[in-house]
Amino acid sequence: MLGIAFGTRPEWIKILPVVKELIERVIPFKLIITGQHSDLLNYNKISEDLFDRGYDPADWKKGKRTMRVLEIATLDDANRLDSIVSSILSKSDNILDGCTSIMVQGDTTSAFACALAAFHRQIPVIHLEAGLRTYVLEQPFPEEGNRQMISCIAKLHLCPTYEAEENLYSERKDWQSLVKTTGNTVLDNIRDVKTTNLKRVLVTMHRRENHERLDEWFTNINALAKERPDYEFLLPIHPNPNVLKHRDLLTHVKVVEPMEHDELIKYLASCEYVITDSGGIQEEACFLRKPTIVCRKDTEREEGLGNFSMLCTGPEFLSDIHGRLHKLKCEGPCPYGDGHSVEKVVDAIQGL
Repeated sequence: MLGIAFGTRPEWIKILPVVKELIERVIPFKLIITGQHSDLLNYNKISEDLFDRGYDPADWKKGKRTMRVLEIATLDDANRLDSIVSSILSKSDNILDGCTSIMVQGDTTSAFACALAAFHRQIPVIHLEAGLRTYVLEQPFPEEGNRQMISCIAKLHLCPTYEAEENLYSERKDWQSLVKTTGNTVLDNIRDVKTTNLKRVLVTMHRRENHERLDEWFTNINALAKERPDYEFLLPIHPNPNVLKHRDLLTHVKVVEPMEHDELIKYLASCEYVITDSGGIQEEACFLRKPTIVCRKDTEREEGLGNFSMLCTGPEFLSDIHGRLHKLKCEGPCPYGDGHSVEKVVDAIQGL
């Protein structure tokens, strides 16, 4: 049985189209929820996602599909990343029982820990969204290290772009594992979304490498919003305490609680442009033709730069980059996929 391991809401958003395709093809699988984002993702939400798309959650009890949830144990003085890895490894014998392969998505620490647990048990690892690279271990941290380590032990690499595929081949010319370019499954969720162009700006900011200067980022974003009172700047606030403590700086930005993905996509589809440090939103904004300022020192999604997005390496450059945003044309095909990736993903899994 295929095990599908994930722990964060972005992972589930990208895995959901794959799950739907597996259900359509009556392929047995088991969902393994690590609990890394227990405040943003839970069993009830997953059941609702499936039910909303025509699948009865009671079907989990019919033997073809099962679901296991484990809790991340965190001691007061423990490193959070250590806790994620140790919790998953300590419970893996039971959780991975019956799995003939394990699929992990992306580059979170729970994805790495599940891949490592499978590797220790000689269970083939399938890496969804493989090959993304900045080649700077601190940008982003710990994700760049996680995805490079997963690549070292994966059996099947499912790459979102040909550039990601080339990254893998450049690292090992004699790669014995299977490498397939499929496009990014996140776009399968939004291939039928219609867009408008209202005076709205979607802002998201949460990445660990931005925490030290988050007060500066928020101050500069707030200044942009103050200069453009005819625009609504909206920021769904991330629940991380390092983000929450700066929310009062956003006096001219509409700060809301975390939005469900469908609600976020509706706003993204209606806005004029985006300011973000998110990876997934870079892909979704590109697909929906929304010019994007990427607030990062480096991005592993370089394919959209210059046409769909601009890189802003520090808050002191935000005003200048914002002034040049109109130069983005957002023309041609989206480099991250066409919204029909899951068919290729499941074909590759079946061929493993």
